[in-house]
Amino acid sequence: MSARVLSGAVVGVHAVLVEVETDAKNGLPRMDTVGLAEGAVRESKVRVETALRNCGFFMPSKRVTFNLAPADLRKEGTAFDLPMAVGLLLALGVCEADRTQGWMFAGELSLEGSLRPVRGVLPLAVAARDHGLKGLIVPRGNAREAAVVSGIEVRPVAHFKEVVDFLRGRHEPPAEVVDVASLFRNTDDGAIDFAEVRGQEHVKRALEVAAAGGHNVLLIGPPGSGKTMLARRLPTILPDFSFAEAIETTKVFSVAGLLAENEALVTRRPFHSPHHTISDAGLIGGGASPRPGEASLSHNGVLFLDELPEFKKHVLEVLRQPLEDKRVTIARAAQSLTYPASFMLVAAMNPCPCGFAGDSQHPCRCLPAHVLRYRSRVSGPLLDRIDIHVEVPSVRYRDLSRSAEGEPSSAIRARVEAARTLQRQRFARTPRVHCNAQMSPRMLRAHATPDERGQQLLGSVIDRLGMSGRAHDRILKVARTIADLAGSESISPAHLSEAIQYRTLDRSVA
Repeated sequence: MSARVLSGAVVGVHAVLVEVETDAKNGLPRMDTVGLAEGAVRESKVRVETALRNCGFFMPSKRVTFNLAPADLRKEGTAFDLPMAVGLLLALGVCEADRTQGWMFAGELSLEGSLRPVRGVLPLAVAARDHGLKGLIVPRGNAREAAVVSGIEVRPVAHFKEVVDFLRGRHEPPAEVVDVASLFRNTDDGAIDFAEVRGQEHVKRALEVAAAGGHNVLLIGPPGSGKTMLARRLPTILPDFSFAEAIETTKVFSVAGLLAENEALVTRRPFHSPHHTISDAGLIGGGASPRPGEASLSHNGVLFLDELPEFKKHVLEVLRQPLEDKRVTIARAAQSLTYPASFMLVAAMNPCPCGFAGDSQHPCRCLPAHVLRYRSRVSGPLLDRIDIHVEVPSVRYRDLSRSAEGEPSSAIRARVEAARTLQRQRFARTPRVHCNAQMSPRMLRAHATPDERGQQLLGSVIDRLGMSGRAHDRILKVARTIADLAGSESISPAHLSEAIQYRTLDRSVA
């Protein structure tokens, strides 16, 4: 007897429907799994048989074959345990197939029959809705994650016996309901705030410009000047997380297995700060079984690289593609996966190996050749992709001893939101462009062309400093953002002058 149960396989951050076909016939007792199943999926047959026996089901001497279709799509993970167990009961005639129509099943079985949460349930829920299915049967730990998708039912179960009762019509688990609006309330716990930062007003201004336009930032300063403190507070002035952005980011966390049990949605912009010993696969994703890297886990948030020159050079170079394309493509012989990676890059570095070049309080002991060698660890093409270079000097005692707090993050975020509103209106007809940093050269000519005086100023600076064409475009994008913060439709020489001063390393090279 044969049976068919619906499940899904995650490819990148999307899911594909998979039919779990089960055939049980007389013969030597044996279970086979076909359909390009990886190790954990091949092991499912052992967990399924043991769980069914421990749940009190008699397993007759049958030859059982599981086929996961489409057979040319790679399947991995433990989510196929539950649909394989359900399919086996249907094939043995223990339950009727009518109750499985329109339902997707996913979950890992323990040996005694309880259900454990699995990765990638949110993409499965989206796929189930898009294919017009009625709903999902998932472990209780995944229920809130799946329930944020509207238009489908989510039935959480804690044990396989509950699934059997559902199939026999004895009991229907109550549908999981999540109040999405409540998830976004009070997401700011006030743990960190720009009001805590003493001094560094010009750096705060640079970070405000970066947040308003989605620009990448490089902070250059001696140890203890507050580079990390400032970077960690950048998410507090970014625009509020929209539901669409939260879904995109939660998909990545779900696929990576980093979504906490019973967590419904990632409602705060992520901030990731990997150590400088990270590998290229850890940074952008990959591995034998590809997983999202830190770049994708920072999607719609901030990726902070502290001590930038200490990262391996080939690791930094792999960031070029995601910085330009806003996605990461991992090609393997069997498949090619794409993960989203639209993040703000914030990097920090010392001005020289000892860290005190240009510091009036501490003498620098580095030779010019040492400084040049240190800065050359970061390639020119990567620096060109960073819009804003800003110096972070040591903080004076008079600033540290001030009793009055600085401007709070909420006030800065209000100005950032106003500038982003102008950009959303400007790019309303271009769905893939949401902020000034994403403008194409054609859009730059349409929205960021300075007046004659501004063109003369920009031309003289570009020629004198020998800047690249990409640096020219970055200056115009930043100038457009500065004009938006000022509420100006045109770009004035003052806006250009401020944007030019944010190219610190270009000036120092000259």
